[in-house]
Amino acid sequence: MSKVLLDGNSLTREQLVAVARLGASVELDQAQLTHVQRAADFLAEKVSCGEPTYGVTTGFGSNADKLLGAHRLRDELPGGNNVKSEGSLLEELQHNLITTHAVCVGKPFSAEVVRAMLVIRINTLMRGHSGIRVETLQALTAMLNSGVVPVVPEKGSVGASGDLAPLSHLAIVLLGGGEAFYKGERLPGGEALQRAGLAPIRLSFKEGLALNNGTAQMLATGVLALDMLEHLLDTADLAASMTLDAFAGRSGALRPEVHALRPHPGQVETAAHVRELLVDSTLVDIPYHLVPRFKSWTAEAWATPEDQALTFDIGWDWVPANQRHGREAFYARFLPFRGGKKHQPQDAYCLRCMPQVHGAVRDAWAQACRVFDIELNAVTDNPLIFPNAEGAQFIEEQVISAGHFHGMPLALAMSYVKAAIPVLASISERRLNKLVDPATNDGLPGFLTGNEDGTDSGFMIVQYTAAALVNDLATRAHPASVYSVPTSANAEDHVSMGANEARHVLEMMEDLSHVLALELYTAAQALDFRQAMLNTARRLAARGDWRALAGKIANAPREDHPHYAQFADEVKQLMAALAHVGDFHAGASVRTAHAVLREHIGFMSRDRAMDGDVRRVCELVRDRVL
Repeated sequence: MSKVLLDGNSLTREQLVAVARLGASVELDQAQLTHVQRAADFLAEKVSCGEPTYGVTTGFGSNADKLLGAHRLRDELPGGNNVKSEGSLLEELQHNLITTHAVCVGKPFSAEVVRAMLVIRINTLMRGHSGIRVETLQALTAMLNSGVVPVVPEKGSVGASGDLAPLSHLAIVLLGGGEAFYKGERLPGGEALQRAGLAPIRLSFKEGLALNNGTAQMLATGVLALDMLEHLLDTADLAASMTLDAFAGRSGALRPEVHALRPHPGQVETAAHVRELLVDSTLVDIPYHLVPRFKSWTAEAWATPEDQALTFDIGWDWVPANQRHGREAFYARFLPFRGGKKHQPQDAYCLRCMPQVHGAVRDAWAQACRVFDIELNAVTDNPLIFPNAEGAQFIEEQVISAGHFHGMPLALAMSYVKAAIPVLASISERRLNKLVDPATNDGLPGFLTGNEDGTDSGFMIVQYTAAALVNDLATRAHPASVYSVPTSANAEDHVSMGANEARHVLEMMEDLSHVLALELYTAAQALDFRQAMLNTARRLAARGDWRALAGKIANAPREDHPHYAQFADEVKQLMAALAHVGDFHAGASVRTAHAVLREHIGFMSRDRAMDGDVRRVCELVRDRVL
């Protein structure tokens, strides 16, 4: 997508991202520009007739009761003649609105956020209800397409009357003021325009208000956050699927007939997605008795040179006949050996309830998308101009003051998403923790390392980092939208704080991304161990030496024990069961992701510096390689 046509009615999130992140340019729909010019001409006509109009011939906010006069009273003040003002009072009103409102603080927004703000502002003005002139709109478009990126500090909007302060930082560059980035260099706004071959403009009736009155900052940051979350939801499903394979978990909780009984859309979609990721897995739903548990390697663990190259040992426990009472049905189906997989028909919540949790976050994302899709093609400035209103007798019927600049629809949608982010991160961290904890990881090595000599920490501290990130996300999840702080001498007595809400959500995406990356990093290590242990057991059984396999049973009875013959017969059954299964492997999509990880990060057989691994896996998720 190299060019996006803006008509005020059909902008999509995908198109916005293409301009903001991928550098696509924008083009104005020529037919729609006639509506833009009609509103500007209508406004000029009303001004020439002396009609009082908010924000055109009156002050703003609490100054709305001040009508502009025919000349400047301050010229009559002592020393007033020494202060020269260009243009009419009406032009000065619009110019001052921009220059006095550009007061944000903090680090500048990224170029992609600012470009998104510009696209949104241009698109809403294209609706033809704002009174801006075509040439002003074309100047704004030229600034975007030429690569001039106004410096917009992050903090200063209360989300009503729109994002006044940040949008003023956008508009002030058009006037030759403020600062802008051009080709990576931070410059005075006028110099950035000059280098791009552009000239500053002068504002006409209501154009300052049209440029800075709206929801563009919260909408831009929110859309970019939703784009990231859409990818991370799929990443979360992938990480959970790799973890489920590494656990040799159960798939019953993913079945479609299960979710048909509680058909929340996100839940149904998540379960279907995970089922798709696990297609062709021979680990999920594996019989309990086939799964050995990890044992630390010893020099005596293996007899053959091939096996002595392994860095681990494996083992089971035999369940004697006198311990099977009341469990006859179970042992009629499964052989009486306990290895790494607990004899229980359900996994922990972090695995079994993953469709419900991931799905609920998907539903929060979908609700926000619905709200933001409407806002992308909404008119959000004030007052609204209806030049074609039939039967109108008074200007108040054609220039209507309303509240479309109020960001509460976006703010509440972002509050919902904001609360969902640490939920998705938390369940991911719980899966990661379950993988490294020998009490819960179903026979995998503690902290996913052999640690024969007691010197290795393995993946222990990876979980610490994930835990710190989850805590940080949780403490930032409190909604900003519930705390209105009145402004403009109480003329604007209820505001949305939607700009803060959306900015918080965008910032939180990075930490969520890191948590999911850490789960993938850990799950890949666990999956390697699980597959290696199972396939080692399979190869051992395939040799046909039941005594070699019996040597891996920790509580094997002595040959003179009354139950030895039964034990020997059941070991032979275990050997046959293992020998006649194929290669143990993860689902096809999980294998693909695992292979990508292993292209960049090797299996960790012994402790090594992990900072480079962590940095790389976070980059793979950030860059959407995973």
